[in-house]
Amino acid sequence: MQIDICGLEPLDRNVSFVGVGERCNVAGSRKFLRLISEGSYEEALDIARRQVMDGALVLDINMDDGLLDARREMVHFLHLIGSEPDICRVPMMIDSSDWNVISEALKCVQGKSIVNSISLKEGEETFLAHAREVRRMGAAVVVMAFDEKGQATTYERRIDICARAYRLLVETVGMPAEDIIFDPNVLSVATGIAEHDAYAWDFLRTVEWIKANLPGAHISGGISNLSFSFRGNNYIREAMHAVFLYEGMRRGMDFAIVNPSAKVAYADIPQEHLAIIEDVLLRPSPQASEALIELATELNAQKEKDGKAVTDDRTSVSTDGVQAMSVEERLAHKLQKGITDGLEADLGEALSLYPRAVDIIEGPLMEGMNRVGRLFGEGKMFLPQVVKTARTMKRAVGILQPHIELQKAEGQKSQGKVLLATVKGDVHDIGKNIVSVVMGCNGYEVMDLGVMVPPEDIVRAALEYKPDAIGLSGLITPSLAEMTETVRQLSEAGISVPVMIGGATTSALHTAMKIAPVYGGPVLWIKDASQNCPVLGSFLNAQMADAAMENLRKEQDALRSSFESTPLTSFEEAKEQKPRFY
Repeated sequence: MQIDICGLEPLDRNVSFVGVGERCNVAGSRKFLRLISEGSYEEALDIARRQVMDGALVLDINMDDGLLDARREMVHFLHLIGSEPDICRVPMMIDSSDWNVISEALKCVQGKSIVNSISLKEGEETFLAHAREVRRMGAAVVVMAFDEKGQATTYERRIDICARAYRLLVETVGMPAEDIIFDPNVLSVATGIAEHDAYAWDFLRTVEWIKANLPGAHISGGISNLSFSFRGNNYIREAMHAVFLYEGMRRGMDFAIVNPSAKVAYADIPQEHLAIIEDVLLRPSPQASEALIELATELNAQKEKDGKAVTDDRTSVSTDGVQAMSVEERLAHKLQKGITDGLEADLGEALSLYPRAVDIIEGPLMEGMNRVGRLFGEGKMFLPQVVKTARTMKRAVGILQPHIELQKAEGQKSQGKVLLATVKGDVHDIGKNIVSVVMGCNGYEVMDLGVMVPPEDIVRAALEYKPDAIGLSGLITPSLAEMTETVRQLSEAGISVPVMIGGATTSALHTAMKIAPVYGGPVLWIKDASQNCPVLGSFLNAQMADAAMENLRKEQDALRSSFESTPLTSFEEAKEQKPRFY
C-alpha cells in the first residue's frame, strides 16, 4: 500500500486493506462515551488496546459530544495512549467535526496520523486552509464527499466532488496523492425509501472510478452506516458489512472504519442469505429490500422463539385472528404491518363508531403509530417497516379526508404545519428526509428548508410560514451549539411553538441542559423518525398539551438535577489525593 502512516511502528506497506477500529468514538459507542464521561480512562484504554489486539491497524479517536469538552478529552486521551506502547504502535485517526480539536490533537500524536476529516462544504478557501495545515503537520487526510450544496448521495455527485477535491489538493496544495483518503459517504440502504436503494451500489461504482481516475488516492468509509435500517439484528448488520467490504475491496477500497471484533465473516454467510444481501447491495430494487426485511424479521422471530421471549408485536396473527379483533385493534395491526387491504372497510366501520373522522386519526391510528415507535425503539421493527407504516397511515388519512372536510372540522384538514431544517454548518439530511416522509404520510404539511440553514433564515421562515412545530436536525457535534443559538433567536422573535431536536449527536440530556433553557416553548428530543408524530401529536392536541408539557418539564428538570448533582471532589481533596512519586 502506497501510504506512509505510522504510530511507533510504520504501517506495513504489504498490507492491502486497513481496518480502522471504530470503538473509541463517543458518537458511535455508548460504552466509550460513558467511560470518558465518568473519567474511567483505564477502561477506555482497554477498549483501544482490545481493538489493536483484534487486528485494527489504525484507531479512530472521536470525542465529539455536546456535554464533553472535546478538545480537552481528545488531548488527554491521546496523551494516555502515547504512554501505552501496545496501543500507540499503530497510527491514530484524529476524528472530529471541530477543526480546533483536530489542530490540538495533531500536536499530541506520535508518528504520522490521519485527519478525519476535511471537505468542501464551507467552500474552497476553508478547504485549502485546512489541507495546508494538515500537510504542514505531516498527516494524511480523509476527504468527505461534501460540497457547498451538501452531501453527495448519487454516483455523479460523488465523482464530481472527489475529482474537484483531488485537483485542489494535488495541484494547489501540493499534497502527495497517496496521503489522500476519499470517503464517498456510506449511507443506509433498504430504508423503505426508493431513492436510498442505490446508495451502496453507487458507492461501489465510485470506488472503481476513483481507482481508475484519481491515481494514488485511497478510499475509506464508515461501514456501520450501511445497515442502520436493521438496528436490532446484529447478524444481518454484520453480514451486510462483510459483503459490502468484500465487494468494496474487490473494487479498490483499501480503508474502512469497522468493528474489528465483528463475529460474522463473509465465508460464514449461508448462500441463501448471501444472495439476498447481494441483491440489496449490487442489484438494488424495492423487491430486494423487501426480501432482506423478511429475512431479518424471520431471524428475529426465530431468536425470540428460541429464547421463549413473549412480545405483543403480533408478527404472526392469522387472518381469522385479525377478523376477531376489534376495529381499533385491526387498524393498529394494519398500520404496524403496513397493510392496506381492507383498510377502507375498517375505516368505514370506525366512522360509524366515532363522532368525528379526525377522532379516528387521533385515536386508533395514532395508537398504532405509537406501537410502531415502541417496537422500533426495542429493535423489533426496522426502519423500512416504519416507512411502510407511515405510507399506510397516509392512505388512511386520505380515505378519511373527505369525511373530515364534510364534517367541517376546523383546523383538521391537516395535522399541522411543520418547518424542518438541518442547521448551519451541517450538510447531513438523510435522517431529516426520512422524518419529512413519515410526517407527510401522517397528514402534516412539511416545509423543508434544506441543509446548512443559518438561525436567521429559520426565524424568518417561521415568521412567514407560521408553523405549528419546528424540527431541527444535525449529525455533527458543532450542530448542537447551532441548535441552541437557533432556538434562542426563535424565542427572541416571540416564537414558542414546539421545537423537535433530532440527529445522531443529540440526546435527551443535552437538550435538557443546553437547548431547552434558552427557549420559551417546549423543546422535544426525538430519538428516531418514528417518534416525531406521536410525540408532537400530544403537544398539538388541545386536550393533551398541558399534561404533555408538565411531563416534559418534570423529565427535563430531573435530567438537569441528576447531571448537576453529580458529586465533584473539592480542590483541597483533589490535592490530597494526588499521586506522590517518592
